Amino acid sequence: MSDWYRDVQQFNRQRIPAATVTVIRGRGLGGKMVVTADTQTGSLGESELDELAGSVALEALASRTSTITTLANDIDVFVEVFPVDPQLIIVGAVHVAQALIPMARSLGFHIVVADARSQLATADRFPDVDELIVAWPEDAFRELQVSNDAAIVILTHDPKFDEPALLSALATDAMYIGAVGSRSTNADRRDRLRAAGASDDQLARIHGPIGLDIGGKSPEEMAISILAEIIAVRNGRAGTSLAAASGAIRA
Repeated sequence: MSDWYRDVQQFNRQRIPAATVTVIRGRGLGGKMVVTADTQTGSLGESELDELAGSVALEALASRTSTITTLANDIDVFVEVFPVDPQLIIVGAVHVAQALIPMARSLGFHIVVADARSQLATADRFPDVDELIVAWPEDAFRELQVSNDAAIVILTHDPKFDEPALLSALATDAMYIGAVGSRSTNADRRDRLRAAGASDDQLARIHGPIGLDIGGKSPEEMAISILAEIIAVRNGRAGTSLAAASGAIRA
């Protein structure tokens, strides 16, 4: 097994996106580098090319897209991206979480369930998760490396869990943060979070009540509503019906 492949595997285990840059035409044919947001190993043979290749690899990592590009007049490289699965971090080992997991699994999420209640957060109830953390929210988030494409879903519906979880979530760059509760519950919660030091800009990141308005009542319907909102946010959409949406619609 080559060193670069071992490096990529190691980064993958650590949930660090990586890209390889390989010379496929020109001098240094076959030269290879491995690039992450913070590291760069290997060389294409020239420091100037390594710098160019590092920049190209970071752009590819940002777009999560492999590509072939020209670094110099006679040097083409293949940039292969090895992204990690987006995280779905569920705080609250409840029935909605159980309904949410198989749907999220089919969408390729790396699934984490965290709950301080050991009688709920069990392997029997949650056999198909990547990480099961029995801890209070603050401790659970200290165990996690939350990526900027993460979706954090807070389902505990109890201030002693919800509010520490939200404060911890707001300290991350997560793409989506949502919390269950009625409009009045969420309004009261925002007041308490503001008193605890959260800014209005931070509070604006919270989707609460969580999910799209599809009238769902069952855990499965609520799970669909939550995932639909996560997908809409990830794609920069408002979550309106296609009939009411403007712009091009793909068939």
